[in-house]
Amino acid sequence: MKAIKLMDVVKAVHAIDYTALDRFISVTGVEFDSRKVKPGDLFVPLSGGATDGHDYIQQAIKNGAVATLWSKEAQAAPADQIAIVLVDDTLVAMQALANYYRNSLNPKVIGITGSNGKTTTKDMTANVLKAKYKVHKTEGNYNNEIGLPYTLLQMPADTQVVVCEMGMSDFGEIEVLSKIAQPDIAVITLIGESHLEFLGSRANIAKAKLEILKGLKEDGLFIYPANEPLLQEAGQALGDRARSFGLDNTADFYAYDLKEDKNKTYFHTNIDDQVLCSIPVMGAYNVGNAMIALTVAQELKVPIEQAIFQLSQFKLTKNRLEWLTASNGASILNDAYNASPTSIKAVLKSFSQVETQAEGRRLVALGDVKELGPESANYHAALSQEIDPKKIAKVYLLGPQMQHLYQALQAKFPKQALYYTENDHKALVATIQADLQVQDHLLVKSSLGTDMLYVVGKLIGEDIYNPYRTIK
Repeated sequence: MKAIKLMDVVKAVHAIDYTALDRFISVTGVEFDSRKVKPGDLFVPLSGGATDGHDYIQQAIKNGAVATLWSKEAQAAPADQIAIVLVDDTLVAMQALANYYRNSLNPKVIGITGSNGKTTTKDMTANVLKAKYKVHKTEGNYNNEIGLPYTLLQMPADTQVVVCEMGMSDFGEIEVLSKIAQPDIAVITLIGESHLEFLGSRANIAKAKLEILKGLKEDGLFIYPANEPLLQEAGQALGDRARSFGLDNTADFYAYDLKEDKNKTYFHTNIDDQVLCSIPVMGAYNVGNAMIALTVAQELKVPIEQAIFQLSQFKLTKNRLEWLTASNGASILNDAYNASPTSIKAVLKSFSQVETQAEGRRLVALGDVKELGPESANYHAALSQEIDPKKIAKVYLLGPQMQHLYQALQAKFPKQALYYTENDHKALVATIQADLQVQDHLLVKSSLGTDMLYVVGKLIGEDIYNPYRTIK
């Protein structure tokens, strides 16, 4: 992080007051976790749930914090030990500071949201842009009202482009993030069914995602899927400040002639039809994400040959379409970090085409998709449309909602080819372990909250961390 003078912090966060033994000090980093504080940092104590960051000020001071934001509602601050910047709300103040820092460095900002594909698109885009720029990007799942400002505040001084992932679950959240980041390029990957429980309809999801345009620079660019009617009006309204992407020639930038195997997908684009593109991951749906990255590269004038090469080298974030090896040697496709009906159908379609050895089988283990609202039963049952008994030998299901898929599949599969448990992860693991053979391929996918990562971990003999784990 580029150093910021304390007085500039005070102005940026619209402080009520401040105290400092030395008003000319500078902060060289920002942390909200007292355990991660380093000498020279500004500590941001956040309050939420059972934890109040103000209680950890002494840990922050011990680790070298030189200043702290401080809520006026909190207990008295130790003003004799550290510079205190008094504010109404420490989170809002951190967001304001992130916006100030974003503008002081003035990098190109790419904001990415969507029901699925945000993280993959972020990783692809960042990798493509590295061909020409110093790039900073969202790490892990730091895509919310805390994570996005933190991402901006972690930018090195020489950052030229920052790629920000923006997540949400309800109205108003993306607008906040967009106004903090002020994207030069705003991207919506797709409109799916995620968060129907809170938003009620795909139209409302589109409305919430379109909040990303609230902070878009006046001359900024909007990138959206050509095949999504719910976004076309917004795209058309922006005229030449919008670009569409897709898999056919109705899009401004499109891919065609797709070929996929277990570890790669190949395609051509209308950007340069002489060059064969590849991404090191299966799935036609990931080609759409790749087209976003190439569209951003075009806008930022990255030479297309370099962009295509960088695209072929990107690495997926862990637990997303990750091929692993089970303890017995079988192949596991771990995609258990996130899920929606759209993404499950897409990965099932690709997985069903994966070649296996002569004796090998394709097996599928699926867990509940969360936050689908009153239509959840129908969405789960409809997944049966993409599960073909001629291509999938056995299906394992976990979660209260997956009973609806289990019932739908009984008309297509023999009884011995289906397994269902409402919540017994350990029984599911034991059943799969008893069935799984070395030549087999097993797809595992669910929402993170269903914790199929526990199942994957047991199958490969490693513990895979999940912050939502409740299994004893």
